[in-house]
Amino acid sequence: MPVSDRYRPDPRHHALGDRFYDPVPAARFPRHTIRFRNDRAAARVGLDTLTDAEWVAHFGRFEPLPANIPQPLALRYHGHQFQVYNPDLGDGRGFLFAQVRENGEPDGRLLDLGTKGSGQTPWSRSGDGRLTLKGGVRELLATEMLEALGVNTSQTFSLIETGEELWRNDEPSPTRSCVMVRLNHSHIRIGSFQRQAYLGDTDALAALLDHAATLHMPEVAAVDDRLERAAAFVEAVGHNIARTGAQWMAAGFVHGVLNTDNILVTGQSFDYGPWRFMPVHDPGFTAAYFDQTGLYAYGRQPDTLMWNLTRLAESLLGLSNKDRLTEALRTFPGAFQAQMAEAVTRRLGIQRGTAEEDDALISALFTAMGQAQIPFERPFFDWYGGGASQERAKGSPHARLYDSEAFASAREILTHRPPRPEVDLSHPYFAEREPQTMLIDEVEALWGPVDAADDWAPLLAKVEKVREMGAALGNG
Repeated sequence: MPVSDRYRPDPRHHALGDRFYDPVPAARFPRHTIRFRNDRAAARVGLDTLTDAEWVAHFGRFEPLPANIPQPLALRYHGHQFQVYNPDLGDGRGFLFAQVRENGEPDGRLLDLGTKGSGQTPWSRSGDGRLTLKGGVRELLATEMLEALGVNTSQTFSLIETGEELWRNDEPSPTRSCVMVRLNHSHIRIGSFQRQAYLGDTDALAALLDHAATLHMPEVAAVDDRLERAAAFVEAVGHNIARTGAQWMAAGFVHGVLNTDNILVTGQSFDYGPWRFMPVHDPGFTAAYFDQTGLYAYGRQPDTLMWNLTRLAESLLGLSNKDRLTEALRTFPGAFQAQMAEAVTRRLGIQRGTAEEDDALISALFTAMGQAQIPFERPFFDWYGGGASQERAKGSPHARLYDSEAFASAREILTHRPPRPEVDLSHPYFAEREPQTMLIDEVEALWGPVDAADDWAPLLAKVEKVREMGAALGNG
């Protein structure tokens, strides 16, 4: 395979030095069976022409891509886990394998190929460094659904079954194993900065800030004054996570584990463990069985993101000052509100109104959905396109609700909103009787045939249906 600029790493990555990562070997697995290769994502970075043998070599045995990172790197970071600080974190069952360029352009966006289940590292603690096949399948379904709904998410790039038996407390065991590769916009976390602040390494903290800004936020890198640069960085990260958080809320999605080591400075959503999509609108809905207090419940996600952003600002106190960083933090609520208006109107396929009009729509819509306990996805399907979809909404099983007094305010706004210019209501998806969903019962039902009979057909068919929905919504 010829060397290509499409997958050349950025030399500035290695300028950070080994304060930020540990070179590690990949685990050796007894078997490599490709279960999913994301050729759509691979085409974005020039890797779709790999043969299956080459695919396994790179994403199962982790032979380096040509002219790329020569050895996997387990990244070092700390983090608050359920708001309790943990200085013993780091990549415990994954590593950064390669960096690639988007769309084959030498100056295209730099993306990371990172792993999950690729073996033990210095940060594994007592873990085996492995991933269950069910865990890999769940992440695949989460990323495909979120991408189709327009959420800024990582992508499941590869899923290879590895032939080991694993023992877990939360799955019937022994259970099957896999190694997963995800395509991410960076792996630099809030926890990456927390580690350097905890160690008191101001030089490393400054180097990491400059590196992240140069690669991902050129407008921040252009700020000459270091005090101002740190504050501008916090503001930029706040905008990034506000956008993704608003998209979660508009999708009815609960991440489940919003620890600071799971929050990337680029804002991209990744690392899906106990995720859930809500059946109905419920601010108290949680994803993780171990989240006994509802800390990361659906309705608390915006506050949690603000809390995490504050931890980033605290980490940067050695590079700026409290007043300037506080100023930067104060921009988050407004950014989130604006991003929420964009996310909800985009999900509805309607044009934006004034800030006041959009806020009124969100309040009316979510209030009516909560009172009626209507399936969360239904209004976004029935009313996609706004006023242009009145007749389709009248044919919905929930037409009585849409005619009710409870829905009156939302109906009034929706019927007077035109569709966005890119909306195509003639797409066959909108002729379906039901919208595509990804509730936990469906996930379990898709896993059942894989587990019982190694039958992947229903799961792969669901992925195709979700992708069809994404195309209909302009997210394909």
